[in-house]
Amino acid sequence: MHIQSIIGPIIHCTAPTEFSVHNKAQIDIKDGVIINIELNPDESRAWKKNVKLLKKGQFLIPGFIDGHIHAVQMPNLGLGYDKPLLEWLDTYTFPLEKKYIDSEFAEKVFDASVKRTLKMGTTTACYYASIHEKASLILAEKVALHGQRALVGKVNMNSCHENEYYENGDDSVRDTIKFIDAVLTIDNPLVQPVITPRFALSCDLNLMKKLGDLARKKNVHVQTHISENLDEVRTVTKLFPELSSYAGVYDAAGLLTDKTVLAHGIYLTDDELVLLEKRQSAVIHCPSSNTCLRSGLCDVRRLQAANVKVGLGTDVSGGNFPSILDAMRAALQVSVHLSFVKSNYKPLTYRDVFYLATLGGAEALTMSDKIGNFETGKEFDALVIDLNSSNSVLDNILNYTLEEKLQRFIYSGDDRNIAEVYVSGHRVV
Repeated sequence: MHIQSIIGPIIHCTAPTEFSVHNKAQIDIKDGVIINIELNPDESRAWKKNVKLLKKGQFLIPGFIDGHIHAVQMPNLGLGYDKPLLEWLDTYTFPLEKKYIDSEFAEKVFDASVKRTLKMGTTTACYYASIHEKASLILAEKVALHGQRALVGKVNMNSCHENEYYENGDDSVRDTIKFIDAVLTIDNPLVQPVITPRFALSCDLNLMKKLGDLARKKNVHVQTHISENLDEVRTVTKLFPELSSYAGVYDAAGLLTDKTVLAHGIYLTDDELVLLEKRQSAVIHCPSSNTCLRSGLCDVRRLQAANVKVGLGTDVSGGNFPSILDAMRAALQVSVHLSFVKSNYKPLTYRDVFYLATLGGAEALTMSDKIGNFETGKEFDALVIDLNSSNSVLDNILNYTLEEKLQRFIYSGDDRNIAEVYVSGHRVV
């Protein structure tokens, strides 16, 4: 559905510490792009064709951005949280991902995964597929079919032979090039490829260097994991003794760019933060996964103080739920827990996690020129939130302020309160 204008309350961030709340605004959209925003418009115009007036209890926020999610792992949701990361990968994750050699299986899972995340309000996702080029392309095609905005990556891994889930280094590069070219032939600007070395334990330095060269040549994003688990960090140090740090491994391979997103980053050293700030690479905070797999507590305040870009990720199925709203709550809880053990520590607020889920995520993915908030010239990615929705635990009985309504949604809402989802001006849910 194409819309021309939408009138109602809106909330968005214009900067990390700038929160914009308007009880009545009109957003005009043309070809998916915001062409004008008017505050306190005349609602009498709402009768006109293609002008939508929000109902009582509804308000508009930017679409959620999931900076780290494994679409292939959706069938394992809620499984294996009695094991730490590396054991969890060997026991559950790698055996599941091997199944994506079956294209019919991939079709079924990816169709459901994209529809589910859209229903949860994820208008933009940074997806991991599997090592299989054909299955990875199926994910990109499903994203395009259902109208989501996404970065989609074919996973690279040639030195992690557990469960016989690995690939030859040359084949990995060849299939990655083939995948990138195939995604671009979909000819959908909402869907872009991302180079995806799984992590430093699964790729040798030679493969990572070739992928770094490819990222520069093709001018595409890079996604991988970093410093998620202490055993992982120690093993990386042993595998690459000639390099200064985990981040140093990626830097030596040319994988740290201003279009690189690194999931987790719990145990980054001060020197690594300096390096990431210099390269303008981003960290995606995955609080649910870090808790479920007992990896640790990531200090977002510390990352931001080092001028490192930070977004939010569900990290399904390390995380237990494919909802950025759930990740926002987990981020709040982790931050409060840190305040119990750190002196003079100021926990994140609902405003902070709202920023991470919207404009902060856009900045982390270097997409803030297109999405993340409501500004003229940006594409209209938005959620209509409804506190009066059927069967919701929330209601709109009392006369709460608009910001209080947002606070209630963040802490106690769910997908039942997401009435509509728009991506680039199209209503997709």
